[in-house]
Amino acid sequence: MIAADTTQLRFKPMRYGGSLDHLEYVEVAPIIGREYTKAKIKDILKADNVEEQIRDLAVIISERGVVFFRAKQDDLSVDELKHFTDMVGKLSGRPKENGLHVHPLYRDPGNIPMGNGETDENIYVINSEAAKKLYKTMPGKDSKQPKNLDREWHSDATFEVCPSDFSCLLMEETPAHGGDTLWCSGYEIYDRISPPMREFLDGLTATCAQPVFKNACVAGNYEVMSPRGSPLNVGDSFSPVHPVVRTNRQTGWKSIFAGVGLHVTRINGVYDYEDKMIREYIMRLITQNHDCIARMHWTQGAAAIWNNSCVWHAATPDTHLVPGAIRTGIRASSIGEQPYLDPASTSRREALGI
Repeated sequence: MIAADTTQLRFKPMRYGGSLDHLEYVEVAPIIGREYTKAKIKDILKADNVEEQIRDLAVIISERGVVFFRAKQDDLSVDELKHFTDMVGKLSGRPKENGLHVHPLYRDPGNIPMGNGETDENIYVINSEAAKKLYKTMPGKDSKQPKNLDREWHSDATFEVCPSDFSCLLMEETPAHGGDTLWCSGYEIYDRISPPMREFLDGLTATCAQPVFKNACVAGNYEVMSPRGSPLNVGDSFSPVHPVVRTNRQTGWKSIFAGVGLHVTRINGVYDYEDKMIREYIMRLITQNHDCIARMHWTQGAAAIWNNSCVWHAATPDTHLVPGAIRTGIRASSIGEQPYLDPASTSRREALGI
């Protein structure tokens, strides 16, 4: 048996090349997030050095976790949104055979079309009414108890063998207030864990089962979409095993990944109480360390793109409290590699000498 190489990273970390220095931005918080205040995604796609700019953007997203485009992106077509998201994943080294995610329930009659009246298998429509129809088989959805917003935290498509690397959301309609989205740095959460505990978590995996998709297909009498952005994302089991700690391929930094979230159902190899304790511990780190969080108050036409390998995100389900509130958007997601923990990777703070 050949021992794993603990000195050479599987993927060489990407380095920023300076092609986006002309764009105005502010850092959302010291640890996470960047907001481009005036930049237009369409202008990046039209640039002579478009590949250089998108590759550099992939580096920034991967280091900062999430990037916001505050200016109205209302001139960006659906095809351009898809192309942009696909290019970010492709130019940052995802498997060549992968592409954009196909939503498992695309064939569902409750799949509400986009604002233009069309549907697209690579576009997930953000719409609270659509969610009620698509996920009507979700356990506990009709509970009258106060909502536990812990369950909102997730990383996109963790229920797939190959989850999403990058997701880009363009918000089309927003209420005057409410409906914010939060992102939390999995890099920093990992760094706030003691070295002995980190070493323990490094050796764990989690099962990320999401039976709602198969249940919805059975209830609606239609077949689940397959494949879904990767030759490995097939069938209707939706119960892959992922590492609790994974390496981000773009940076080589470790991040807590499948330790918490909507799709994580079990930490493997530990007793039931230990499983609960580990997940509650990680969630407690998220909720008690709000300096690890970037918050987006949406404005019409704004966009966000994030790296699911190193951040979780959570929508704030409060728009039902705003009379006449409408919150709709369209999201495209690239599909990355099967999550892995590289023995040569380090934490973000270790890599940066912080």
